[in-house]
Amino acid sequence: MKKGYPIDKLYEEMAFIAYYFHWSHEKIMHLEHKERQRWCQEISQINQKLNGEEAKKNIFDVY
Repeated sequence: MKKGYPIDKLYEEMAFIAYYFHWSHEKIMHLEHKERQRWCQEISQINQKLNGEEAKKNIFDVY
């Protein structure tokens, strides 16, 4: 049986993108997994720069 992407992680990513970009549920759900992660990473980097925390690890970092 193939295990899918954890639903809690999916909701976390969706909420993160919706909160910052105000995108609809439908728009976010149509994103591919890697693209959704990339947007989370980009949002995190913007926030880190604005907060002067560039070196700080974020929960959405994929590296």
